[in-house]
Amino acid sequence: MMEAVLIDMFSIEFNAHFRHINQFLAKAMKLIAEKTVVSSDPAVYIMYCQTFGCDSNDAREMFLRAIRSFQALKKRIELVSGASVAATLYNVKQKLDERNVRRVNVILPFERSCLMKAFIDRLFTQVYYFEYDSLDLSYGDDQTEKPANTHSGVLNLTEKQLELVESDIQIYLQSIPAKGELTILKSSLIPESVFLHGFTTRYGGISYIPLLSSLNLYSSDKRHDSRAVVAENLRRLARAVGFNPKNFHLVKAAHANDVWIMGKKEPDSYDGIVTNQKGVTIAAPGADCIPLLFSDPVKKVFGAAHSGWRGTLMGVAMATVNAMVSEYGCSMKDIQVVLGPSVGPCCFTLPQQDAKAFHDIHPQCVRQIDSPSPHVDIRRATKILLEQGGILPSNIQDDLMLCTCCNPDLFFSHTRDGDTFGNQIGFISTRN
Repeated sequence: MMEAVLIDMFSIEFNAHFRHINQFLAKAMKLIAEKTVVSSDPAVYIMYCQTFGCDSNDAREMFLRAIRSFQALKKRIELVSGASVAATLYNVKQKLDERNVRRVNVILPFERSCLMKAFIDRLFTQVYYFEYDSLDLSYGDDQTEKPANTHSGVLNLTEKQLELVESDIQIYLQSIPAKGELTILKSSLIPESVFLHGFTTRYGGISYIPLLSSLNLYSSDKRHDSRAVVAENLRRLARAVGFNPKNFHLVKAAHANDVWIMGKKEPDSYDGIVTNQKGVTIAAPGADCIPLLFSDPVKKVFGAAHSGWRGTLMGVAMATVNAMVSEYGCSMKDIQVVLGPSVGPCCFTLPQQDAKAFHDIHPQCVRQIDSPSPHVDIRRATKILLEQGGILPSNIQDDLMLCTCCNPDLFFSHTRDGDTFGNQIGFISTRN
């Protein structure tokens, strides 16, 4: 069942073809009526260009008059306009999200089908479901009357057209004001003269869904932020901090202990990265799991790892350290490890069977071990495992003790927010 209808009239010229616009709207409304079941009343959004494709005030008024006549037939019609396709469609997306709408029927001129699909694929994720209905937009028997900006019969976009789609989206997203001031937490252990690093908070991005607002730095098909939005958040972070977002690598978190040695073949999934490459920034996500940063200022080798409770038990922290030692000749005494913000034992619980594994690391890693759901301290367990592996206690920093779950104004949290959650990151690179 469709929950909303989007009528794409963005590219239609309104000067000389008013009669055909009426015909197009009539066909669209008839199609909506045929698809609408008695119990549903989908909202209808009509997207059009702010300039109306014309310079005539009379044409503008005629267009609005036509829309009003259809609004009289169906009250839930809303006009959505913008200076570009990206701006208008993103405006539609916000309206859909406000109403928690996921299923949309798109009605559009045939020649716009591929173009609109390209925009939707880049601005939406698989959380949303779109169906497309193409209508012929007749301009009469004389084909010379057809406006120059139509592309009847085009079934596939050219590479140049796809580049224009990407550019339209990027230009618009870059124009959106940031929500809050970008705030980076830094370690006093990692030497600033050698490494560029930090841990992000949720401030300073453009994500508008409440649970993702505003500097969400992870996109997936199960979340509302598209890759384009996350890429813009990353661009703003990179510009503020001073790294190249085109040479940025985020671990492919699998809650395990695989480590990618950059320069070797990239695994399908890994929770750690180590490298000595200049100009490269690596990062680990966190939304309760610990983003770990590793640095060796002597060898100028650095690493990042994602350590959830499973990864902690599987030893991802020491797996990253061991990769630095075996691949780059780092000395244990020179390796520094910083634990980024994560969930604390105040908020994180596990079933007793899983909690016992942490109790085996050290009894202080678990509170109330006899309860069905003991509280677990993954940070303490990580530090203990690092020290047992040979990292000097003075080279382990854990003073970013803010619990992600307890601080909703600062951090994203899976424990607190459920499956629709955002991600902060810990990032590191060498200074050139």
